Amino acid sequence: MMRDNLVVLAVDDDLINLKLLKSMLNKSGKVIEVIEAKNGSDAVGILKNRSDIDLILLDIIMPVMGGIEMLKVVRADFNLRQLPIIVLTTDETKKSEALEFGANGFLMKPIRNDDLLKKIAMVIV
Repeated sequence: MMRDNLVVLAVDDDLINLKLLKSMLNKSGKVIEVIEAKNGSDAVGILKNRSDIDLILLDIIMPVMGGIEMLKVVRADFNLRQLPIIVLTTDETKKSEALEFGANGFLMKPIRNDDLLKKIAMVIV
């Protein structure tokens, strides 16, 4: 069961995907704040300024800083090492690499609402 009052950082360069994620999370019936970032670099900046983020939903293929590079940066930071990250992508070949660099979960796009909520419930302690 997913808890209330989650702060989720959604990182994706596609605005439609960000809106879809926000809509899916809002349908959960839980109180969830969604912060949007359009690439890994923007997301790292947000993480430096916000200590209340509970989960990252991370696309892999993005301009400026992609998801794998962002995973490496986040996992190298002592304060962020334990932050749950679920990778969302259309490229299944990236699954082992994402998990190797510290992703806590992996979902293939297009994402089903039930699958997303179940995966979040699995990684949020």
